[in-house]
Amino acid sequence: MAIQLGLGVPQMKWCDLSRDPARVARAAEQIGYDSLWVFERALFPLWPQQGLYGVPGLAWPEAYRSVAHPLVVLPLVAAATERARLGSSVLIAPLHVPFQLARALATLDAASGGRVIAGLGTGWSRDEYAAAEFASFEERGAVLDELLDVCAAVWGPDPVSYQGRYTVINEAEVGPKPARPIPVYLAAGGGKALDRVARRADGWLPAGIPAEQVASQWREITQRAASYGRDAGALQMCGRANITLTNAPVSGAERQPFVGTVEQIVEDVAGYAAAGVGEMLLDLQANVRDSDELTDLAARMYEDIRKAGI
Repeated sequence: MAIQLGLGVPQMKWCDLSRDPARVARAAEQIGYDSLWVFERALFPLWPQQGLYGVPGLAWPEAYRSVAHPLVVLPLVAAATERARLGSSVLIAPLHVPFQLARALATLDAASGGRVIAGLGTGWSRDEYAAAEFASFEERGAVLDELLDVCAAVWGPDPVSYQGRYTVINEAEVGPKPARPIPVYLAAGGGKALDRVARRADGWLPAGIPAEQVASQWREITQRAASYGRDAGALQMCGRANITLTNAPVSGAERQPFVGTVEQIVEDVAGYAAAGVGEMLLDLQANVRDSDELTDLAARMYEDIRKAGI
């Protein structure tokens, strides 16, 4: 079976929000993409407390200077499409009030006919946490755990009741309910985060790591899931490809995944597929200037990946 393909929809500064998310989403569905995805970047600090991904000295990319709110863009995409699943890779869970985020996702799933994939993570930017003022950076794992509990309660049968550290829901009816159980995918790079995927998630969202590492960590996740008595075979995996295209091949042992020519990107997708990834999210936004270029590039990438038999 061919790997499923998803596309990141327009959110960056070049995007015309009045038309581009819907326009690209419709085109992507017609091309054959199985899913459409948003991501979250709350702000672009002029004097960041830390480098990109928390790496000292690593500059934030210019593309992050303006990123539209994912929970505004995704409904635009839902309204413009009929078939494609609607995912987030990722919503930074601790930047949101758990009860309100659970309700928003449930409403979107009901409105879209059961197409939402709730991709969640804890993020890495202290500046974003400072701006959100909901919970401290140090509390991020606890907030994500509670959000998962709140989602299970809010999406479940009425009356809803929950008592947590950040959330208290006295017995109440909370609707609308999702059209079907919303799958929850988690971003995780190691340690407790991978264990959370094994214990609680329906899927994993690997990003920015070599295929060999994807395969190794996937084995760890599935083994842990089985040890918890879960059906490890039911877990899904969607890899995120933050694509940077170059005119000439990028060589050397230090080449990052999904940086290079179209041919090299196709090889990277093949590597992820061989590692067990069932779906790839292609984010091409940083390589284009407008929605026409994004649609054309998305069509080319789709065709080349399918021609390669992936």
